Amino acid sequence: MNAKLPFIIRRKQFWGILILGFLLLFSKSIFHFALKKSAVQFDKQLTWSNVRTSQPKVVLSEFDPNELDEQQWEKLGFSKKQIATILKYKNIIGGRFLSKVQLKKCYAISDEKYAEIEPYILLPETHKKENNFDRNYDKFDRKQVQVSQKFNPDKLSITDWQNMGFSEKQAIAIDKYKKYLGGTFVSKEKFKECFIISDENYKKLEAYLILPEKTPSDYNKFYTKNEGSKNKIHLKPFDPNQTDLDGWKGLGFSEKQAQVIVNYRDRNLKGQFRTMEDLKNCFVISDEKFKELEPYIRINTEHTNPVEKKEAVAVQHNPTDFSTIDLNKISYRQLTEFGFSEKDAAMILGFRKKLGGFMKAQQLVDTYEIDKSLAEKLISTVKLNTDQVQKYSLTDAPEAWLKSHPYFKYSAEKILYYRISNPDSKKILKFLKLKSEYENQMKLYLTDF
Repeated sequence: MNAKLPFIIRRKQFWGILILGFLLLFSKSIFHFALKKSAVQFDKQLTWSNVRTSQPKVVLSEFDPNELDEQQWEKLGFSKKQIATILKYKNIIGGRFLSKVQLKKCYAISDEKYAEIEPYILLPETHKKENNFDRNYDKFDRKQVQVSQKFNPDKLSITDWQNMGFSEKQAIAIDKYKKYLGGTFVSKEKFKECFIISDENYKKLEAYLILPEKTPSDYNKFYTKNEGSKNKIHLKPFDPNQTDLDGWKGLGFSEKQAQVIVNYRDRNLKGQFRTMEDLKNCFVISDEKFKELEPYIRINTEHTNPVEKKEAVAVQHNPTDFSTIDLNKISYRQLTEFGFSEKDAAMILGFRKKLGGFMKAQQLVDTYEIDKSLAEKLISTVKLNTDQVQKYSLTDAPEAWLKSHPYFKYSAEKILYYRISNPDSKKILKFLKLKSEYENQMKLYLTDF
């Protein structure tokens, strides 16, 4: 028997155990590496998941893009830069989106975002006016634009653009775009951005344009400066009791604001501002505007309102016979003579004006926050003539009328939307799904009910 055999067996066992140990250590290392890698991936997924869920979810509901301001666009998920582009595009196309197709053309709205908001947009798919405009535009594209000498586009009138080959609508749009830029096209770059001028026609005009190639780097600063100087008001001392509508407009107020100030003075204050505080309390005069005007205000309370004085004398000598008065023609003076306060009288006349006239005497009683018992007494005394009250059908009512009338303004956008494909007032009224009381109010001013 070989004496070395046991030793050989032991040596093989030793190497076998050693190799097995290395294999175990190697397997363990691989196992820990794989476990660590999967943990990192899990953490990344967890972090990404947390980020995604923390983003505010946009809750969508029906909306008219023509009625949205910057904050409302932002709530729909658009950035401030996108919002600025959308509003600029809206202004260039005439101040209103006519259809979904037109809104979709705005490059600031991606296809993905448009698909998200499209079901909630209160606009027709297409619009007749828009289609006519597109057809005219296509026709114009086929028509040759002719120009033979250099010209400054800032100096061209609408007629000049038409003579060059543009249609009347296109010429008006170009002129509007120039005004939007501040009265000058500034550069060839800015001129090219006018959406009404196709690339083909721009290439024809480019060589003849008397404009810088590039927009100045300080253009925004320059534009702001010009705008500020353009609207600057030169103030001088004035008596608010002697200032008429044009005078208030000259002080920087809009026509509507000026009318409110005049009405506030003549109706609420009986024709006179007696103190600075009286003027300051007029809600259309902001604190900032009042501070601007204050050094120039000279209130003279010695003046009397000749109209008020004349009416007071007339009332004293000739009291009104209210049985002969038409509720749709009763005046402010007659209402105060009957016993209404100045505030109530102004509220009644304001409500009647918004309605276009009362159709039922009971509407007077419905006027917000007036003396109801006195109103009941008045309607039982006076007569009511509705012959002069304007009425329409839902299919032909002017947009401005719908949006300003107290009974229609909250449904105006839906009416305008539904009547595009449903030229039937009764069907449109059904689509609105109104409460019977609101439906009955509308019917008072509709011709087909």
